[in-house]
Amino acid sequence: MTISKARESTDIIERLYITMRHLFNRGGFKPSGTSGIELRNYLLKLNPEIYGTLAEPEKVELNGLIYVLDRLPKGIEECSYIYLSSNEGLDKSTFEPIYPKKRRRTCYRIDDHQMNIEVLLGRSEIYDILTHLTFLYNEADKIRKKTHDFKGKAGRIWKSIEKIALNQEPLERIEREIVLAHLSTILGRSFNEIVQTYNSFSEINDPDRFIKVIYHLGNVSKNDFNNTRKREIFFSSILKERVGHHLFGERWALNLKKTLISNNFINKKIHIISSNMHSVCNMLYAHEALNKKYDLSNELKLYEELSKNFNLVSKVNEHAKEHGMIYIHDDSGSNIDVQIFDLSKINLDNSPFKNLKNLNSDDLLIVFDYAFGEQAFEIMDELLRPLEINNEKKNLNVKSISILGKAGILVGNKGDIMIPNAHIFEGTADNYPLHNELSISDFDGYNVQTYKGAMITVLGTSLQNKDVLTYFMDTSWKAIGLEMEGAHYQKAIQVASKIRNHINKNVKLRYAYYASDNPLETGSTLASGGLGLTGVKPTYLITKKILEQIFSDKNL
Repeated sequence: MTISKARESTDIIERLYITMRHLFNRGGFKPSGTSGIELRNYLLKLNPEIYGTLAEPEKVELNGLIYVLDRLPKGIEECSYIYLSSNEGLDKSTFEPIYPKKRRRTCYRIDDHQMNIEVLLGRSEIYDILTHLTFLYNEADKIRKKTHDFKGKAGRIWKSIEKIALNQEPLERIEREIVLAHLSTILGRSFNEIVQTYNSFSEINDPDRFIKVIYHLGNVSKNDFNNTRKREIFFSSILKERVGHHLFGERWALNLKKTLISNNFINKKIHIISSNMHSVCNMLYAHEALNKKYDLSNELKLYEELSKNFNLVSKVNEHAKEHGMIYIHDDSGSNIDVQIFDLSKINLDNSPFKNLKNLNSDDLLIVFDYAFGEQAFEIMDELLRPLEINNEKKNLNVKSISILGKAGILVGNKGDIMIPNAHIFEGTADNYPLHNELSISDFDGYNVQTYKGAMITVLGTSLQNKDVLTYFMDTSWKAIGLEMEGAHYQKAIQVASKIRNHINKNVKLRYAYYASDNPLETGSTLASGGLGLTGVKPTYLITKKILEQIFSDKNL
């Protein structure tokens, strides 16, 4: 790897984002038109790790296909027209909402050929969707080229796949193996790989979904090629007006602050935690709620059990609501739920914190769900603004801000922990050094590898390639990992504390990430699958250390 290659890749990433922003401002484009081809060529040159064999014309990328379709609405492979909009009232219609498996976004199938995707999380979400769609169309065109001649006429294999895909009856084993053998030829993959992917796509009510997905991708590409129905992506005028104006973040923060006022919490000392919606609640309440005595030796086992059993989680949540937790289900459009914990009402005698006696009844925990990319600045900036009471402004009494996230690691393996001392904002000159209250020594004795160093806040996880990441890791940057929100959070915190005086300049900061993937290691990218129970240990260890520091701080 040379620096010139890293610079070339960085330049391509910048060009990609400039092009996507231009297309957004223009209001739409055709993926097979001049602008769409330009976007695709940039992606092919970059050849992101998460998209595997994207740049190989003879192979369709299967893991990348699973990854992308898990994050886009079911049925999008059948649609020629994709309409990106804001929240514009479709929730009041009779259209059935569609929720992607692994993204918090609401979508609607308008008719046989149009899918609407509501974009509420800002530019990062737009870039995420456009990148995934560009990948999807590239793979669709590979399928069409392998099954149709240069005039768009279908070959024998395609006709047999079409017949099977349009048949509503489940296939018999011999029929299924015949079509999977054909798909092996078309997709440039071994029969074993095809069977594994077929099983990954299979659903109880739709066991042959993989075959249908491949057919519809090829069919929509064929219609575009034959000018029967050109693929198009549109952006609504309302979406263009709203992006960048904190509309949903402002609503979200206002709802939260109204709850603080109505519960007389405005004078309490506040500790903000950006995290998941389970680890803090479980550590505070799980043992008491489930009548299990806390024991350090069985602590992790209980949390693993909770991660697999929704009924137990519901029981813990109900207990929590009766003993000091207020849950705010987000209806602002930000898709970020909130938990407020009144520590004066929580009994910690049967918890990991039973030996900590420094709890102050004025303390309050505000835990909110993960933001997405640039949305993190919007959420944190709006949250840290002063309350307005009787036309007078009052600053929140924020004592600490903690960020618990998942990230890609460059120097270790899945399940390791990263402690940042700075966030490097990719593609800009904005870098954010910070004093992190967490340290490597906090995790000594827990048999988990921990690293400290700079983290790269990337423009999108789906656009990273080895040249750029290796450059940041091997040069004097000494980066240990990558994520999408850190610099956005820290920018909002520094603006609030050092410029706008919304919070105390000495507010304590805690950032820690657990490794969900390693984009430099083949087979360990996000497209290779989730962590499963491997993520339980680092998640709860980080949560435990954050809460221990909050509870033990004698200066609060």
